[in-house]
Amino acid sequence: MTASKAASDHETDAAKTTSDLSDAANIKYLTVSNATFKKTEGQMLSVKVDGEEHPAVYVHCSFPHTNRSIYLSIRTIENKEIGMIRSLDEFPAETAQFLEEQVSIRYFAPEITRVVSVKEEFGYAYWEAETTAGLCRFTVRGGGGHTKLVTANRLLINDVDGNRFVIPDLTRLTDKEYRMVEMSM
Repeated sequence: MTASKAASDHETDAAKTTSDLSDAANIKYLTVSNATFKKTEGQMLSVKVDGEEHPAVYVHCSFPHTNRSIYLSIRTIENKEIGMIRSLDEFPAETAQFLEEQVSIRYFAPEITRVVSVKEEFGYAYWEAETTAGLCRFTVRGGGGHTKLVTANRLLINDVDGNRFVIPDLTRLTDKEYRMVEMSM
C-alpha cells in the first residue's frame, strides 16, 4: 500500500467517524411550534410532530434523580426517540402538567421516611419501611448494585419486582436505621 493510499483511507475513516458522531448528536428538539401533545382515551400520551402522528409515546428523563423537567426524551413503544424537550417551561401549563404526570408515573419511587427493619437471608434483604406511599415490605437481591448511591446522600433501591424506593438523604436516618441500610449497600 502506498503512503498516499494509506493517507486517503485514513481520511475516509476519519470522515466516516465524524459523520457517525454528528448523526448520533443530531437531536430533534420538540417545541410548541412543531409538537402537539394530547391525552388518549386511556390517559396515555400521544404526540403529533411536524404532521406525523405518534399514537402512544413515553417520556424518559435524562436526569431522573435530579431534575425531571429538562431534557425529556419522547419515545415510541419501540424505544425510538421522536425528539427531546429542552424544558417543560417552554410549553403551556396544561401540557407541562400532563407531561409531569407522565414522568411521575414512569419514575414512581416512594421515599422511605423510616426504616423499620432490614433482614438478610440467603442472598436477599427483606425490608420493612414507612414510605410516602405507606408501610411497605419488599425484597432486594444482595449484590449486583440493587442499592445505588445516586448522589452523595441519596440512595435508590430496586426490589425484586422492579419497584424503586428512594432514601432522599442518608444523613437523616437514625444510627440504627443507617446500620440496617448499610448492610445492603
